[in-house]
Amino acid sequence: MEIKKVLQKLYEHNPLSKEEAKNVLIDMSAGQLNNSQVASFMTIYLMRPVTVEELKGFKEALLELCIPVKLNSGVIDVCGTGGDAKNTFNISTLSSFVIAASGVKVAKHGNYGVSSVSGSSNVLEHFGYRFTNDNNKLQQQLDEANICFMHAPLFHPALKQVAPIRKEMGVKTFFNMLGPLVNPALPQYRLVGVFNLELARIYNYLLQEEKGNYCVVHSIDGYDEISNTAAFKIYSNTGESIVEPTDLSIEKCTEQDLFGGNDVKEAADIFLNILEGKGSKAQNNAVIINSAYGIQCATNKDISECIATATESLISKKALTKFKQLIKTSEA
Repeated sequence: MEIKKVLQKLYEHNPLSKEEAKNVLIDMSAGQLNNSQVASFMTIYLMRPVTVEELKGFKEALLELCIPVKLNSGVIDVCGTGGDAKNTFNISTLSSFVIAASGVKVAKHGNYGVSSVSGSSNVLEHFGYRFTNDNNKLQQQLDEANICFMHAPLFHPALKQVAPIRKEMGVKTFFNMLGPLVNPALPQYRLVGVFNLELARIYNYLLQEEKGNYCVVHSIDGYDEISNTAAFKIYSNTGESIVEPTDLSIEKCTEQDLFGGNDVKEAADIFLNILEGKGSKAQNNAVIINSAYGIQCATNKDISECIATATESLISKKALTKFKQLIKTSEA
């Protein structure tokens, strides 16, 4: 179906089939849509929710077109959708290093920030990390640092095509919804943060159909991660629940406690401070609780044990060591 007919169908409030959604993204990645058509298409999903079939189609297209990664061990991805407009510090990226330091191998999928000052790619690039899509290099990083990082545009032609338009729009789009679903390493374990409950339910439905453990989290006051500012909702292989931070003996904090800085340098300073043991209690707790659920996802251990493991990984600076190892391996 040509893009004009697709757009007309959407303007008339009709959803796309899985195949239609898939074909639009394939055409988009081939440069067959102009910027106005791409922007119009993305805007539709700011005005109404994506359907399960549409998200399946988008996901299939990106995985079909991506540069695949084959790693020789089971890995977890720790990835938020972004798009919550909260401008927190890089909680999921920090959690990735804490999880790696706990012994779980991490294949982190990430990108530049769209609705926040600094995404995972921004902060790692600031510290000199060199992006790569070389499978051997990624495997080396995983072997030496227990973590490798995949900068999404290097693996997804469609994302690279639309990156300038997304940046100009400056708001979340359905591509934010896709990021955690299209890790080219096809991780066996996933800790996914999403920006609203509706998307959390869709993710839960989609991930139930895949092999491996998953944990989808959303703080009910709007964060795409466990923020400790409010209760949070969890969907996983084992069911769903609402948890208060205090249920886990973790103090609640304020939105200001999680502020991510005004530019990439400030965000990077906060990031390194936390790894170096200079983070505030609220900052540390946010990293620890997200890390703990990632560790639980990969190991099936009790959450209290996972919190203790995550705390030790961060406070002992083992996570800092993993971070330094990753930067070093990327430079070699």
